[in-house]
Amino acid sequence: MTDVRDTILVAGSANLDFVVRAPHVPAPGETVLGGEFATYAGGKGANQAVAAARAGAKTQMLVALGDDAHAVPIEASLREAGVELAIVRAERATGTAFIVVADNGENAITVAPGANMTLARDHLPALDHVGLLLLQLETPLAAVEAWAKAARAAGVRSLLNAAPAQPLPAGLLAAIDVLIVNEGELATLAGAGSLRESLDALAIDTVVVTLGERGCCARSGRRYFVQPAFPVEAVDTTAAGDTFCGAFAAALAAQRDLAAALRFAAAAAAIACTRAGAQASIPAREEIEALLRTSAVDADAVAELAPFCGVRMS
Repeated sequence: MTDVRDTILVAGSANLDFVVRAPHVPAPGETVLGGEFATYAGGKGANQAVAAARAGAKTQMLVALGDDAHAVPIEASLREAGVELAIVRAERATGTAFIVVADNGENAITVAPGANMTLARDHLPALDHVGLLLLQLETPLAAVEAWAKAARAAGVRSLLNAAPAQPLPAGLLAAIDVLIVNEGELATLAGAGSLRESLDALAIDTVVVTLGERGCCARSGRRYFVQPAFPVEAVDTTAAGDTFCGAFAAALAAQRDLAAALRFAAAAAAIACTRAGAQASIPAREEIEALLRTSAVDADAVAELAPFCGVRMS
């Protein structure tokens, strides 16, 4: 009997976000009088797990939480989204993040990782039913590399969102099937050069680069793809990148091709930008599909984005 590999496993971070609204993100040394304050369940790993689950994928998460009050809303949010949890209960405090959201939707984030840094290579659950492993860099780098290598050995496709930006060991990059980065993270890994040159410089089968309000572009083998952003009125961009990653993983798990997966993920991220909070902003599959049905492919936007990415569309 053949194993059914129908699960996305997210191994990563979870934080409780402390969010304050302000007219603008403070400059160094500046004090800004803020406005509304709220707490939200967040963390790159947890956000991406919620995004994958809400996008329709069977999702499991390896997560480390402290034995404290901050863990309660995080665990509740994940379970409410339908994420199956493999919890490592750490002696350190649950991770936290301190976020300023400006009136234009931009943000600045400082993370205190806490329990997230206790995750180790031996904590990875069995991969028998896992089809995709989704990773980020808010947990120990040695563990991330070990998990990617375990996935490669088990025949499981691995996706790495290389955020926050940092140089990565060659062994980790060699074990990754799909890399998802923003422009700054791409520059950290590939060095100076044009976007096209940076895409080509990385010896990874598929590289996806998110470009904020422009959209995203990708290289898979020798093929290139561009996907303009869906125009929305941004309220809070806090979890937009994580929403993109989780929805993209869900689309791949549903056997969508790369172009369709990019479009699905871009739609999910656009919706997330119209709402406050991290996991609270992440849309359900039905909302994503509704936006896709009512939004035609914008040929002019594609023609404008392609030269920015350094690619020629046939």
